[in-house]
Amino acid sequence: MAVYFRAFFQACLIAIAMLASAAVQAQATTISFYYPIAVGGPVTKTLARLVQEFEREHPGIKVKPIYTGTYRDSIAKTLTAHKSGNPPDLAVLFAVDMYTLIDADAIVPFDDLLAPADRSWLQDFYPALMANSRAAGKTWGIPFQRSTILLYWNKEMFREAGLDPDRPPQSWSEMTRFAQQLTQRDASGKVRRWGLQIPSSGFSYWMFQGLVTANGGELMNANGTRTYFDSPAVVDALAYWVDLSRQHKVNPAGVVEWGATPAQFVDGKAAMIWTSSGNLANLRDTADFEMGVGMLPAHRRRGSPTGGGNFYLFKKSPPAQRQAALTFIRWMVAPERTASWSIDSGYIAVSPKAWETSQMKEHLASFPQAAVARDQLTHAVAELSTHENQRVTHALNAGLAAALTGAKTPQQAMRDAQVEAMRILLPYQR
Repeated sequence: MAVYFRAFFQACLIAIAMLASAAVQAQATTISFYYPIAVGGPVTKTLARLVQEFEREHPGIKVKPIYTGTYRDSIAKTLTAHKSGNPPDLAVLFAVDMYTLIDADAIVPFDDLLAPADRSWLQDFYPALMANSRAAGKTWGIPFQRSTILLYWNKEMFREAGLDPDRPPQSWSEMTRFAQQLTQRDASGKVRRWGLQIPSSGFSYWMFQGLVTANGGELMNANGTRTYFDSPAVVDALAYWVDLSRQHKVNPAGVVEWGATPAQFVDGKAAMIWTSSGNLANLRDTADFEMGVGMLPAHRRRGSPTGGGNFYLFKKSPPAQRQAALTFIRWMVAPERTASWSIDSGYIAVSPKAWETSQMKEHLASFPQAAVARDQLTHAVAELSTHENQRVTHALNAGLAAALTGAKTPQQAMRDAQVEAMRILLPYQR
């Protein structure tokens, strides 16, 4: 009889637990999360794992990731959803989309959702990353997968060319000279290996801003209302980029594909490349040679624009979902998670506290190159971001393509880009 009652009691406990679990699930707040990547791949798996961990720790919140393709696809889908009255509860979008989202009245500042005692959390992130996250005294985005441009080089090719494999070029003149020594041609003069490859498709404005920053120039003002595309420092930076292919013949001519550049580096077709620190983990895992990672070479100064995506919260999201989304964001950018995300992806861990975690210290001990992008933040500037940012960036990219293909001189290309950009920005002049 005692055995019967014990079994009956245990069955009742299990039933009660199941009913309680079902009640929690029924009351769970579901939040939609737009994320800029195509379905599948290692990043998707990492994100899915993080969502599962979050849901285990927060059984009252269910997260529904919606993979929205490229960043360009993602902002278009987000704005369409906002206009239809059914926006996501949170999204990762380009940091430079901040003004576009503000102008659409699509997002809410984080300051307004935090209690005064919690607002110190907004100071946890690197100031250079917050330059594309704040406007008008408010914090509109929280850094997540952020990056800078890095110089990658093949140490074996440096040795073969008589260069110190542990010393990358420190200046434009050294980068040109090193590239000349590293470029190889066959008997007919056809290039077998480029000394340098700076991609000029996809994110050409971003690569270009790396050159402009090194030349002491700026592309826009802090309010996103003016551009300086035809300033001497900007024009001279473009002239240097053009000369790398046309005069020095060390960089491929014309438009160089963004997506193909890392693969060509891994395949030995380029000795040095510029690309995002977000490619660090991929290159580390695929290159079968010793790879160097360094800051961009200086000219008048050292520096790189920051890049990548922020978390945003949406105005038309219901209050309960918005608060749940805020909880998820704070969990995702906690030091342990952002350290893990950085190790897995190559993006910069966005807070100094993340670099103090044991897992990040262990990672740096075995892979010190991971610290280069973080260290470059000391010299970093805000990525090109203006009102009507997509249109303004398109005008600049068109000018860069015209100069790099020889259709226009650098001076004419930047003059035309400036005229078009200021025409677009005229309504925002104050």
